Amino acid sequence: MIKPGTPRGFRDFGPNEMAGRDFIFNTIKDVFRLYGYQPIETPAMELISTLTGKYGEEGDKLMFRVLNSGDFLQEAREKGIDFGNHLELGKYIAEKGMRYDLTVPFARFVVEHYHELNFPFKRFQIQPVWRADRPQKGRYREFYQCDVDVIGSDSLFYEFELISVITDIFERLGIHVSIRLNNRKLLMAIAESVQAAGRFSDLTIAIDKLEKIGLEAVVSELAAKGFSPASLSEINEILQFNATDNIEKLRFIEEKAGHTPSGKEGIAELREILGYCSKSPKNIPLEIDLKLARGLNYYTGAIIEVKAKDVEIGSICGGGRYDNLTGVFGLPGLSGVGVSFGADRIYDVMKNLSLFPHSADVSAEVLIVNFGEEEAAHAISLLADLHGAGISAEIYPETAKLKKQFSYASAKKIRFVMLAGKDEIAQNIYGLKDLSSAMQYQMSLPEIIHFIKKSNA
Repeated sequence: MIKPGTPRGFRDFGPNEMAGRDFIFNTIKDVFRLYGYQPIETPAMELISTLTGKYGEEGDKLMFRVLNSGDFLQEAREKGIDFGNHLELGKYIAEKGMRYDLTVPFARFVVEHYHELNFPFKRFQIQPVWRADRPQKGRYREFYQCDVDVIGSDSLFYEFELISVITDIFERLGIHVSIRLNNRKLLMAIAESVQAAGRFSDLTIAIDKLEKIGLEAVVSELAAKGFSPASLSEINEILQFNATDNIEKLRFIEEKAGHTPSGKEGIAELREILGYCSKSPKNIPLEIDLKLARGLNYYTGAIIEVKAKDVEIGSICGGGRYDNLTGVFGLPGLSGVGVSFGADRIYDVMKNLSLFPHSADVSAEVLIVNFGEEEAAHAISLLADLHGAGISAEIYPETAKLKKQFSYASAKKIRFVMLAGKDEIAQNIYGLKDLSSAMQYQMSLPEIIHFIKKSNA
């Protein structure tokens, strides 16, 4: 007998979990639409050539590749492919891969549908992605991303708009967050100021691991990559700098790396974004973080990361500006900026903090008791009227003791139980028990509908 189970890093979701996830998705969608973003979807699989080379060496290693159909190994042998070279073999036998994120497929979508789109094009996308990462708390191999991007504009107003979107979403979800902001141009300026511009990718990949492995390990990794002791000393000083004021942080980095063209641009951009945020009446929890790197290679400007304040977990949202992601698909010059919300981590945070509203996991508002065949036939009409009024309701499927039917309602967190026996049907006055208060009422159907709607208001 085969023991059932799911692969590591993959999960099932029951009704209660799905109710919570739907609450998150619906909240996020509502805010996306509030700001004028439109939905799209892309396939679960993309061509490997579409995906590789966009996420850096680390990202390429974590892609799930899909084997070609047919006797691909025989074809590989006939072509003389070296079976000991897994990278060469992989390119030959797996031409497709599972989505690693939603941003690269979005860039491919924009290029393919360029003449159908109106720019700046504001899109959102909520779909699963797959990464062959080591499963651990808050990190899964299959997880949902909720992406929101605008492409076709250089305006830094959109960085501010996305920060506002982030603020609104987490306020609605009840999660206290810090929104961290940096600029990849400042990281390039740091590399240039320590004469390591040619090792920019090594620098960002190492800094991106700072919270996971600590400063000492990051410095050791950079030393192994060939950074000089003088460079490491300067980098170490920057990474250890600590201040609470955003302006003070910008002054510090201006002294260290503001003399380079990249540094001047990065500082000017951050100041402009801070200026927009200062004009907003929202309480935006924005913090300049000079240690923020986001190791993905396609980021070119502002980068954003969001952490929950009350739960120890990785980032729950992140993104940034990418100036030429569409260029690799033959359409240069389209700048974009976007952020991605990690629905699975957001769910874990909300569950940990008991933030889901009671209504999120309620399957129905009313259960109509089944007293027998004749009463159930009448209940079908009542059910249609409740549904017509926009009230979720169900009939217990068979005649059973009242205790069993009430227990069913309680287990499913159904608040109201409607009693429609022979006497109630004859008088068109029905019993309605509120399980949340144990109060029982006698009402006509229109009164019941009005009462339930008022209770939900």
